[in-house]
Amino acid sequence: MYNKPTGFDMIIPERIIITSTKDFLPKEVKTEHWSDIMSNKTIYKSRLNNCPLTFALNLISGKWRLPIIWLLNKNGTMRYNELKRCIDGITNMMLTQSLKELESYGIIKREQFMEVPPRVEYSLTDNGENLIPALRGLADWGSKMAINENQSCSEKVNHIISREN
Repeated sequence: MYNKPTGFDMIIPERIIITSTKDFLPKEVKTEHWSDIMSNKTIYKSRLNNCPLTFALNLISGKWRLPIIWLLNKNGTMRYNELKRCIDGITNMMLTQSLKELESYGIIKREQFMEVPPRVEYSLTDNGENLIPALRGLADWGSKMAINENQSCSEKVNHIISREN
């Protein structure tokens, strides 16, 4: 599919991303436009576009979103610098971007107080609070999987050690 560029919009060629090895189908086509890259939005065309699980995972995916959500759940309302101090390795730019994205998705709420000096506080919205039980369930599942993985790894190590003796 070819979309004619308008104004300063450039088209970056389509890239095919193979999501299944069976006959190389189904395929997901990722089309990026220059204006979309500049606004950090990527257009995905997939047969999973209408899947609610895919939609939900896209909202919370990313390196920094889950730690932000979890901290706001644990501590309630937090200010920007409190979040920054609690999340090791996050840059100002990434924290700002993640907070704006989570706010635009309706997961967190930003409250600005007109004081001197200005004060901004972040907290979970009702939608964010409703997300927490699902994240707890996912964390429980991950713990069980990690225990199973550790057991299977230790069994493999014991098997290798017993073969060497």
